[in-house]
Amino acid sequence: MSWKLRSSKFRHVYGSPARRERCYEGLRISRSAHEGEFCAVNPKFLAVVTDAACGGCFTVIRLDETGKIDPMIPKVIGHQGAVLDVKWNPFNDNVIASCSEDTSVRIWYIPDDGLEDNLSEPLMSLYGHHRRVTNVLWHPTAENILLSSAYDHKILVWNVNTGQAVTIITCHTDTIYSMAFNTDGSVLATTCKDRRIRVIDPRTGSVTREGQGHTGLKASKVLFLGTSKRLLTTGFNKLSKREFRIWEMDDLSRPLAHEDLDSASGAMFPFYDNDTHILFIAGKGDGNIRYYEIVTEKPYFYDLAEFKSSFPQRGLGFMPKRGLNTKRCEIFRFYKLHSGARGLCEPVSMIVPRRSDQFQEDIYPDTPGCRPSLSAEEWLGGYNRPPVLMSLRGHYNPSYTPKLHLNVPITKPMFTNGHDGMDATDNLRSPKTENELRSMVFRQEEEIRNLREELKSRDVRIRQLELELQNYKKREYPDNRDREESMEI
Repeated sequence: MSWKLRSSKFRHVYGSPARRERCYEGLRISRSAHEGEFCAVNPKFLAVVTDAACGGCFTVIRLDETGKIDPMIPKVIGHQGAVLDVKWNPFNDNVIASCSEDTSVRIWYIPDDGLEDNLSEPLMSLYGHHRRVTNVLWHPTAENILLSSAYDHKILVWNVNTGQAVTIITCHTDTIYSMAFNTDGSVLATTCKDRRIRVIDPRTGSVTREGQGHTGLKASKVLFLGTSKRLLTTGFNKLSKREFRIWEMDDLSRPLAHEDLDSASGAMFPFYDNDTHILFIAGKGDGNIRYYEIVTEKPYFYDLAEFKSSFPQRGLGFMPKRGLNTKRCEIFRFYKLHSGARGLCEPVSMIVPRRSDQFQEDIYPDTPGCRPSLSAEEWLGGYNRPPVLMSLRGHYNPSYTPKLHLNVPITKPMFTNGHDGMDATDNLRSPKTENELRSMVFRQEEEIRNLREELKSRDVRIRQLELELQNYKKREYPDNRDREESMEI
């Protein structure tokens, strides 16, 4: 029987961890049990979710500020609960979204030089969820469209330009584990604790496809495999073994392919590079990163290799393609958060070995850049367009300067503590749609809740002052006779 070795330009891809001086050391990485990545990266900044004595915060570091991190480095401290997820705006490297256990989603602006003091005032606070918000996701082609999911089993689609929830997706019956857009953002896929995979129209919230997912109870993740109209999910089977499956988007009745991995307990984070068709899978608590090459025909994937490390990962972020070093033939870069007391964030570059340091056109096709192809209003109006592509040849200096077009000055938050910054005439406007009515009700409920908490705290303070006054009288006037004598004097 003849045996033929399959040829692939990515067969020898290897992982190259950065030297110690090129890492970020001394971070108080979050110890939350939430199955999140806790890290987000763009060509300017690194954001890491960190622990705090009270409330929630995350640290933003310029990429060139490597080495030992000052323990007193300024942080983003505006949330009242633990931060669960952060995501950079794909069209503005200075804007980041965060979500928290305090039920809010907040939009922040980071100056080019980084933070000089703790940042507590966001550009905008978005209220609409009733329980902790676990995930945020920016639209891949439309500017200022943001999604958020929470423990209230809802997904809200936000128009960040106006601060309004334009769509409320209520088709889920349990906790939403993950959500992902396709390449042009016209379709949304989700995984849920009810073990169902759903393909959803994000504008209307209607479910177009639904199928049985992984049979295990632990967290599962989903992503689109580029433009192939296929999905990949990671999860657990009924024997608690980790696995991944490939699905046809239009037929979720059975997977096209699946692969059993191991019996570890940590959730798995999938990452897909549409330019090279390489799938990376990293498990929480693992020290290794597996990678596969995805193909269009059976068997639909091929095992490439594995990056191994003795240090387990707490979370992972990845650099967008426009921030990679093409002279090293770097096709992907992870930012690995180490578990334990080291507080280390370690860059890990995935390299294609080539002898020449010239630009390699075969591994660097045109890739999505930082220019949106649609405005928020165009996307809400039903338009779909593919991403605007850019070349990675040479140093990338974009001529397009992205801006966050808000209805408020960029230095002033639109919402503070649940009270919006609109004037009285805006509050008297009648809602035109059901979603606007729901958004108005959400804001009013949040305002009522904050007022009740404020009254409650004032009552407590009044009681404390009364007790202090009584104690003062007892100390100064032990009995009435001494009190009368002191008054005569």
